[in-house]
Amino acid sequence: MAILSKIRERSMALIIVIGLALFAFVLDPSTLEDFFSSSKVNEVGQVDGETISRQEYAQALEDYRSRTGNRSSEMQAATATWDNLVRQKIYQTQLAEAGITIGEEDVWQEILKAYQQNPQFTNEAGFFDEEKFKLFLSEMRDNPTDGRWARWKQYENNVKSNLETNTYNKLISSGLGASLKEAENKYMIDNTKLTGSVVYLPYTSIQDSTINVTKSDIEAYIKAHGDEYKVDASRNLSYVKFDIVPSAADEQAIKNTVGEFLEDRQELNKVTNSVETIQGLKNATDITLFFDESDSDVPLDTLYKFKKDIPAVVAGQVIAGKKGDTFGPYKDGEYYKISKISEVTKMPDSVKASHILIPFLGSRSAGPDTKKTEAQVQVTADSIVKVVKRNKSKFAALAKEFSADQTNADIGGDLGKFDYKRMVPEFRDFCFSGKKGDIGTVKTAFGIHIVMIEDQNKPLDAFKLITFGRKIEPSKETENKAFQNSEEFALALSDGTKINDAAKEKGAQVRPAIGLKVLGEDIPGLGKQRTIVAWAFNKDTEVGSFKRFDIDKGHVVAIVTASNEEGLATAASVTNTVRPIIVKERKATLLEAKMSGTSLADIAKANNTTVRRVAAATLKAPSIPGVGTEPAVLGAMYNAAPNKLYTKIVGKNGVFAVVLNSKELPTALPNYSISRNQLAKTRQNQSFKMYEAIKKSTKIEDYRPAYYGVND
Repeated sequence: MAILSKIRERSMALIIVIGLALFAFVLDPSTLEDFFSSSKVNEVGQVDGETISRQEYAQALEDYRSRTGNRSSEMQAATATWDNLVRQKIYQTQLAEAGITIGEEDVWQEILKAYQQNPQFTNEAGFFDEEKFKLFLSEMRDNPTDGRWARWKQYENNVKSNLETNTYNKLISSGLGASLKEAENKYMIDNTKLTGSVVYLPYTSIQDSTINVTKSDIEAYIKAHGDEYKVDASRNLSYVKFDIVPSAADEQAIKNTVGEFLEDRQELNKVTNSVETIQGLKNATDITLFFDESDSDVPLDTLYKFKKDIPAVVAGQVIAGKKGDTFGPYKDGEYYKISKISEVTKMPDSVKASHILIPFLGSRSAGPDTKKTEAQVQVTADSIVKVVKRNKSKFAALAKEFSADQTNADIGGDLGKFDYKRMVPEFRDFCFSGKKGDIGTVKTAFGIHIVMIEDQNKPLDAFKLITFGRKIEPSKETENKAFQNSEEFALALSDGTKINDAAKEKGAQVRPAIGLKVLGEDIPGLGKQRTIVAWAFNKDTEVGSFKRFDIDKGHVVAIVTASNEEGLATAASVTNTVRPIIVKERKATLLEAKMSGTSLADIAKANNTTVRRVAAATLKAPSIPGVGTEPAVLGAMYNAAPNKLYTKIVGKNGVFAVVLNSKELPTALPNYSISRNQLAKTRQNQSFKMYEAIKKSTKIEDYRPAYYGVND
């Protein structure tokens, strides 16, 4: 009612605002159309004019998260979903242009292939029953509220999408074959032996320091090679992090609190208004009650532990201890703990066993063919035990016949060696409390197991160590101090203090975050911080803008230090990459000028070097002795006329002059089928590049930044 009253109070103001907005639309009717048709309102993008709506994207995103079990971060899921949708639409367009349609029947046949081996849909003869499968789908469709039908429809869509992708890829691959003549030509070119001589002027003969490369040179190179140096919009940040971490005083307080739970304590019962004695761990006889009353951050654990399982800080004391001994408080990782030995025994730390698992109705391993009740299965299991006790050699054959555990039924039910923590409690207790050679039945949630203990390690001391603990966490005072420091830091920036000066005053460290992308989330030193990245790209955020953020276990004050828009990379950002390229090009020009002379000997003499001999070199292994790999140089030799001088050949390691003396063709093969198949396979393995080429030529509009909180 209070909200309605405020609306009534401001009704005139609202009418005026709405009226002004409508007046603006009247002045410019296109704004009204833009408002309702804005692609950024209803769409997340377009692929060659075909819309990807918010609803379509949101559904695809939900499906992706469901399939991956939400194991991906928000932006990892966003990227994968977007890429899948773009790929799907590109393939659909390509198939349509090729006149190929993936219809319902194609999808249905593909689904049937996937379910052919499912025993749920086999008939009495053991064959797949399509009608049984259709009935299953019909029942699912008639009960849409449980969500299974919606998931099935998405599965159908995924099958269709995969079918489209595979169909197109197969079309591409089928066109990437090779002829026998191509295989023959490649074999001849690769294996022709080239013999000749070269003069080599290395780039290293000119000092880098003698080559002057200016900023304008780098900018000109970037412009001339624009496709290689396109960059997305990016932001640079500097930030200071104020961690909320427990202080020494916080740790001591938690240690003291944990220590108090060792001894009995007096507490007022507010219901009876009387003082009661609460047993501490040292005297507690009902451990479950103790944990219920003490609010431990460490769950009750009654498993036996060997020395290797006990925290190192108290392991020695525990091993030397006896039943009833207590230890602590002691620090173990992020916790302060107290412990008590409740049982001491000896047992092996690992056991080798085999089993036969027989499911009963309602057990976790039960399948469509499970018909027997627990009591009926127990009778069968007892009979098998009697047989095996008389003749243990029959265990393996019986496992193959009866066991539902297909992972080891074929190897006689052998589970190999396993430690104390691996198996479910009932199975574990039988194996570790029994002795070598024992055979018996064990009931678990999976069914009835016939178990044979085959071997056990030498018994070791084992302890039931009851442990109570509290996590070492910062106090409210510590949290408030971190918050106050971050607020004071932000205030200092608002007063004009430089971030480095403000950090120095607080004893804090300024950290950089360079090249953040609009749909990114990872910030070095902070992890996934989508909120900070989105803020950095908002239209109101400029270079010099700063903001305080609350993050897990701390606070961050971030300031934008650079804003780079989409386009070509800046000279500063690629100097380390481009400068060596320009230096090499200019060295090549200088070395080319030294290639004067009518023979290799003249060129070598003029440059105080020698003529190098090249013998039996091939394009398959294009190496020149003493120089290294030089495919361009040997390519020039392959195409050279015999005994003719060629100069100014720019290679990987320097500039060359060459003379070809002879070309020795390889021995012809009787058949080039193998070579043809290898060539075709190599081409087909590169078919993925076809998609990337099509994608590059496709007009793709990405509006997702607005979907993910960027106000531009």
